Amino acid sequence: MKEKIKFDTEKIKYYSWIFAAVVIIFFLTAFTELSMGRLFFGSDGKFGWWEGNIWSSEQSQRFADPYSFTHIIHGLLFYLIVWLSARKMPVRYRFLIAVILEAGWEIMENSPLIIDRYRAVTISLGYVGDSVINSLSDILMMIIGFLLAARWKVWMSVVLVILIELVLLLLMKDNLTLNIIMLIFPLEAIKSWQIAGHVIP
Repeated sequence: MKEKIKFDTEKIKYYSWIFAAVVIIFFLTAFTELSMGRLFFGSDGKFGWWEGNIWSSEQSQRFADPYSFTHIIHGLLFYLIVWLSARKMPVRYRFLIAVILEAGWEIMENSPLIIDRYRAVTISLGYVGDSVINSLSDILMMIIGFLLAARWKVWMSVVLVILIELVLLLLMKDNLTLNIIMLIFPLEAIKSWQIAGHVIP
């Protein structure tokens, strides 16, 4: 019994520094975005768990939205990328690298350069950037994806990616794949198809 208690204590110590590092990354991300002029809860100052309408002015202002699921894919992909580039590295270090990468993306995504790019070439015509709470939620979603990839078989991760992409495509004519294409190499045909049938606020 004493040996089991000792093992559990050591396990807590083993993971406590990782938890502390993640908390610090969350704090630094929030601090950086607030310094950039981002609002914690969005322009209305109200907390909300979910905003399902991607055309709403509240999109990317609440805790979660349809694009949150694309960040789960981020986690699955980051696991693969970091594993391929540093497979001998302990998974805890690869996990922290993934969290840092996602936090870095969230900060860059909310820079004027990327915000203007989204508004110019994607269907996010009224995009004003994420609220801080939405950015932190995106990092959390990435963490969920990474942890799933670490525990699942490869085919399970592949099925989840395909499922999320197909569901988002059917429900809102957008997903991570189209988002990347439109951000890097925008196609007017895709944008017109995505906008068709929607009234732009």
